[in-house]
Amino acid sequence: MVCPYRPPPPQQPATRPLRLLNMAASIVPICSSSLCSRVFQPCCRTRFRTYRNSGIQRRHFHSTDASYAATVISGTELARQIHKEIQRDVEELVSQGNKRPHLSVIRVGNDPASRSYVRNKTKAAAALGIFSETLVRPASVSQEELLQMIDTLNRDWRVSGLLVQLPLPGHINERAVCNAIAPEKDVDGFHIVNIGKLCLDQRSMVPATPAAVWEIIRRTGIETVGRNVVVAGRSKNVGMPIAMLLHTDRRHERPGGDATVTIAHRCTPKEQLKELTCLADIIIAAAGVPNLITADMVKPGAAVIDVGISRVQDQTGKVRLIGDVDFEEVKMKAGFITPVPGGVGPMTVAMVMKNTVTAARNALTH
Repeated sequence: MVCPYRPPPPQQPATRPLRLLNMAASIVPICSSSLCSRVFQPCCRTRFRTYRNSGIQRRHFHSTDASYAATVISGTELARQIHKEIQRDVEELVSQGNKRPHLSVIRVGNDPASRSYVRNKTKAAAALGIFSETLVRPASVSQEELLQMIDTLNRDWRVSGLLVQLPLPGHINERAVCNAIAPEKDVDGFHIVNIGKLCLDQRSMVPATPAAVWEIIRRTGIETVGRNVVVAGRSKNVGMPIAMLLHTDRRHERPGGDATVTIAHRCTPKEQLKELTCLADIIIAAAGVPNLITADMVKPGAAVIDVGISRVQDQTGKVRLIGDVDFEEVKMKAGFITPVPGGVGPMTVAMVMKNTVTAARNALTH
């Protein structure tokens, strides 16, 4: 068995031990060379050792004094894998004489980001053989009218999954809207029942973005058991559910990651955040603060998952998307890193589709 931590050799100078003690082994799964070349984009050569743990073959790599670039995890390619699984599930459902899964999306107002997110979801649904519809209401719609629409869709037997695209206008209570959706159709996983089951390690509709992070970690083979994780961001829809998934018991009904998780937020001093991230084997950046995580805050070989997404204008006046991580600098120090765009985003859409198929299957037993 390979120990991920090695004490520094006695001949190392006095300035070296702290860095070496903070180094942790990162893990990638054994897979075909063609798949690895698509999902993982290695930028350097690393020495690997293989071992078998619980029947799963993994690869450990150990940081050295030489600088190296991280393995860039392509969320787009991982999403394609999940899409193939979803297509098989949909065709299996239909071949058994069941109705095709149906996703209804409600969009309020004309926010460009919301339009883009909804378009991506309906486009993915069509490609996967899932019926979808988008119901648009003006930003002036009353909360009562919106709740009545949700109630109608809850009672419509043709609708497998239902989501209301957030954010909503200020005069509408988002929590009331999320709780109005029937838990069994709540493909966003925001209903209080689904969140409560998640916290109790029970099977439920897991929120799509946290589920995307979990799938990235699981499918990449990054070890979580006993590892230190920092989640930067405590939102009830993203940061908190991610922390719940990673710290809970892997032996429970809804298996968790058995990691030691620390949650940081806007009241965490930057220096304290740096102290925490420098000890972390996995960093989940979900604060919505551009370039919050810089290279000096990352331990060599750590896995960095960037959930944040912000629209900024560059010097040419062009609007581009960036994450919470200083990607170009951090990728030269981390072991794994997700890009923005092309990382968590495509996986989030894939998990909405997966939840829709799950809802359709669950409806057969109700």
